[in-house]
Amino acid sequence: MRSPMNRRGFMALGAGLAAVPALSACGAYGSDPDTLVLHSQMGGNAPGSPTFRAVVNQFRKENPDITVKNLINGDDLGQVYETSRLARAEADVVMVNLYDKTLSWTEVGATVPVGGYLDDWGLRERVIPKAVTEWTDGQGRLRAFPYIGTNWPIAFNHALLERAGVDAPPTTSDELVAAARKLRGKGITPFTVGGNDWTGQKLLAQIIQTFLTPAEARHLYRTGDFSGSRGAQEGIGYFVDLRDAGVFADKAQGLTSDAMTTQFNTGHAAMQSAMSSALASVPDNVVKSTSVGGFPLTEGAARKKPTILRTYTVSGFWVSPNGVKKIGTVERFIRFMYRPDVVGRFVTEGGRDMSVVTDALSKDFPLVAKAQQLGDSVDQVVLPDQYIPSVAAQPLIQATSIAFTPGTSARAIRSALESAYRSA
Repeated sequence: MRSPMNRRGFMALGAGLAAVPALSACGAYGSDPDTLVLHSQMGGNAPGSPTFRAVVNQFRKENPDITVKNLINGDDLGQVYETSRLARAEADVVMVNLYDKTLSWTEVGATVPVGGYLDDWGLRERVIPKAVTEWTDGQGRLRAFPYIGTNWPIAFNHALLERAGVDAPPTTSDELVAAARKLRGKGITPFTVGGNDWTGQKLLAQIIQTFLTPAEARHLYRTGDFSGSRGAQEGIGYFVDLRDAGVFADKAQGLTSDAMTTQFNTGHAAMQSAMSSALASVPDNVVKSTSVGGFPLTEGAARKKPTILRTYTVSGFWVSPNGVKKIGTVERFIRFMYRPDVVGRFVTEGGRDMSVVTDALSKDFPLVAKAQQLGDSVDQVVLPDQYIPSVAAQPLIQATSIAFTPGTSARAIRSALESAYRSA
């Protein structure tokens, strides 16, 4: 399906120009060839953010002839960048994931393909080949320099499971339902999830794929044909069975990722679906009794082993048209970020999984390291982000909240999911 973000749609964003605070900051520095303007979500104390700030400072010290301006936005980064691009005042390099708005950036000229730079700068061998594949669009354009990836397993708190009389993490649907019943009997939330945001949307997608091959999953999320796919119908039915059996947290349809991680990190929930950044934030007193694995399967599943999500598209370096004007400065920054010692710091200090080849180990982040070592003991399902039309991304999260609402039938869930695609 062609991206719905065409040039007319991109230009329509111009109405918001005056409201975007990043514009004046970009404009003040953007024309200077010796100034590099970075734009990222790497603020606060999120895993990897302190490391990012530290390595940027290191780059400044090693390159005193370059002035670095570091702009920070949160979930609104896509909107801010697009609006600044309309004013021709965008940052030179943008560090953000491949999802929603960013899927169309290269197609509409908001950013430039970087495959030629990757080769000219001799960096292709530094990137995990699957990462290159995931960042390449249907026209063969490498959208950005791949950088951060993630493993996304299920975390199990053994102390809580054992308190409820559950000897081991569940690996089948029957074991999962039985464990949930026992946990609730002890007043413990079985499986916490942000049913009102992206974390719930990813878990729902993972469960739906129980009965889908990877090719079928990619087709499903490109088209949104949840009623026409027998495997999707079975997967949604499996989700409803688990929800109605009390597996998920009470009022999951209103929970966010922050509420989810708080429940798990404070020892109030026995299980959660946790990407690397969440695993890195689990406190030591919970880490010592936590293991990671896959989501349990049920009878007739197309998968052979409990499932996890993996992706190499958590964050990459996008080059803007402004960045092309000072490509020599951009090259120095990208080469620096790809250096083994710099990449290693994100692993050892930030607890991140990388899309760049590295020998560094997450020794100070035991759960991240355990997830890296799962290997063939689990089955990897498709992360749908690359295939969902950008206009359907937020509506799908709304549909996810409907799915986690008690009493919503499988048919109603399919209808809600399909409705998210109708404007695509």
